[in-house]
Amino acid sequence: MSKQRILIKYGGNAMVNSDLQEEIATQIFKLQQAGFEVIMVHGGGPFINKALEKAAITTQFVDGLRVTEKNAFAEIQKALIGEVNADLISTLNKNNLKAIGLSGKDAGMVQAKKLQHTSANGQLVDLGLVGEITEIDEGLLETLCDADYVPVVACIADGPDGLSYNINADTFAGKLAAAVKADQFIVLTDVDGLFLNYPDPDSIIHELNESQVNEYMGKAIQGGMIPKIQSCVLALKEGVKKSIILNGTKPQQIADYAIKGKQIGTTLTLK
Repeated sequence: MSKQRILIKYGGNAMVNSDLQEEIATQIFKLQQAGFEVIMVHGGGPFINKALEKAAITTQFVDGLRVTEKNAFAEIQKALIGEVNADLISTLNKNNLKAIGLSGKDAGMVQAKKLQHTSANGQLVDLGLVGEITEIDEGLLETLCDADYVPVVACIADGPDGLSYNINADTFAGKLAAAVKADQFIVLTDVDGLFLNYPDPDSIIHELNESQVNEYMGKAIQGGMIPKIQSCVLALKEGVKKSIILNGTKPQQIADYAIKGKQIGTTLTLK
């Protein structure tokens, strides 16, 4: 039987807390021991904010997307690859894993183009070096997974225009999950899933289909949850078998869901 493959989108508080980082690494080791192949994709919002602040670069957001000028991109790339990715690799390797750090640039794995963003009022907004994925060559990831490595991918990619682009990590992860034909796409956030009336624990929605996503958008689905839910739907539409939102500040949820099959978090379905 071929191994099941899980792609984990890693972010939020689980990323800035070193104890939680260690616990996530322990969970990933459990997944490997249980016969899963694991690929990770990460963003790095808090680290990027700190790096830009240090460089005295003001950040502007349009519809939740960070406007990325050339000087800001240089700092973002350093934070994502030189800090977040490098630290994550050290933590995973220390916990009996063979982690390998990558970005979309490596071996031309991910190709991107400039994102043409239309704002809510219908105007075209220039976001600078913010990109969208045009193509993914999953060959490198397949090779690494076959050799029991855990690829850890930062969401930066090059375009045919010779420019590098910063890509929303949720969108990047959803697209990559589809390209590698992941059996499960797990998005880690800071809450237990999607709530109808946050934070009432009884109002957690354990199963959510596409028509409910449209119904709840802008109501129960707000802020940072919007790109997470959208990336889950996108992954499903492109062939991923399961998309799940779990709480990254409770790392044991990963093995509880994937190995023990517990009903936790929010699982998305198309119908």
